[in-house]
Amino acid sequence: MNTSLSIFNEIVSELLQDEKINPVSKHVPVDELYNTIDLSLQEKPISETEFKNTLKSLVLKSPKTATNAFFNQLFGGRNDKAILGDLLSVMLNNSMYTYKAAGPQIGVEKVIIDKVCEVIGWNTNANGTIAPGGSMTNFMAILMARDAKNNRAQFEGIQHDMMIYTSTDSHYSIPKNAAFSGIGRDNVRYISVDSHGKMNVEELNKTIEDDLQNGLCPTMVNATAGTTVLGVFDDVVSISKICKKHNVWLHVDGAYCGSVVFSDNYKFLLEGIENVDSFSFNAHKMIGTPLSCSLIVVKDKKYLYNSFSNDASYLYQTDHDDFNLGKTSLQCGRRNDALKFWTLWKSVGTKGLQDIVDKQFQLADVARNYIKNNPDYILYSFEDSISVCFNYKNIPARKICTLLYENAKLLVGYGTFDNDEFIRLVTINAQNEGEDIISFFKTLESFVEDNKTLFNMK
Repeated sequence: MNTSLSIFNEIVSELLQDEKINPVSKHVPVDELYNTIDLSLQEKPISETEFKNTLKSLVLKSPKTATNAFFNQLFGGRNDKAILGDLLSVMLNNSMYTYKAAGPQIGVEKVIIDKVCEVIGWNTNANGTIAPGGSMTNFMAILMARDAKNNRAQFEGIQHDMMIYTSTDSHYSIPKNAAFSGIGRDNVRYISVDSHGKMNVEELNKTIEDDLQNGLCPTMVNATAGTTVLGVFDDVVSISKICKKHNVWLHVDGAYCGSVVFSDNYKFLLEGIENVDSFSFNAHKMIGTPLSCSLIVVKDKKYLYNSFSNDASYLYQTDHDDFNLGKTSLQCGRRNDALKFWTLWKSVGTKGLQDIVDKQFQLADVARNYIKNNPDYILYSFEDSISVCFNYKNIPARKICTLLYENAKLLVGYGTFDNDEFIRLVTINAQNEGEDIISFFKTLESFVEDNKTLFNMK
């Protein structure tokens, strides 16, 4: 073990040094991957030196997601206290299904869930669990909504056409999960969005009323807190009134930006969250814990037990059900994703979580202000979002993003809305500073200027 820890420390030290010099790893084309790094598996052991060198090569050539040049996905940065918790959870290797197997680590997860429910404004009747990702928490919400509408569905199968409603800008996991749940992809109603990307609540209400008149079974509305492209928030207050009127489960998918619940300054974006049936967010996004750490909480804990509890005498042999978390989880064996969130939260406090969230909005303001004051840019996104969408000198967004990536300058993606395609800069790394955002734009501009021929410019 000591030898492996020594190798780990050596590689991590070299990685941290390399990140300062090369914030973007040199691009390895897919057709050159297996010739560039020896990923082969052989019959006999290799030497310790060869093993270490191969591992080092693999690590240093992998995308660097914690540097000030990574803006490509809805996560980024590196919080040392959260990493400490993640490393300790690997060393302990507890599975979170029973208190017998995980002991005090069960308490860690329960404290997190209870505190999140308190922040939302729910009482002790609420509960939740941690899952591998936002797609999984959305799946759990659909299953609870299905069973809340018809508690025999999990035994007899779906007997009626259950309908799910979500905006055209919602996450792609919704139709996938509709298929997995037995509801079906064709029973997902896509509600249009307004010019800012918010779900059209009038259309939602009319669609539900039409389905009721046609003998269908409206089952769940999925609202989004931070759409994937523009990072906007659906109107929870208005949607919740519609759901209450028609007795439809309301889930808020806050995987991207649901962590605004921790900020006194931005919680208004989730006004009405206390009235929803279920809510999920990814702590590995706005909060900055290592992947993955997704939470789903439900206003009435009975739905967790009704949908996910199953007797297993070989497993649940001791302790109270409240401390046997396998009773409220989709999974059986489950790694401890709570500890890294707890070590971060414990170290900085709830106020520190607010600071992390607020910092990202401040960085987005820096980016928007830069774009607004530069005539070479066109801004497509709006205030109160950490997604900053723009184009530069009318150059196709995907072309800029691809060439920046292939030339190891920046990692940034592109998106589309209302037939416009643009670069999408996400300011989700709270370890960045304002100068890092300005540096992003300067790097982009210099790259375009130095490579005019690539962009067919004179």
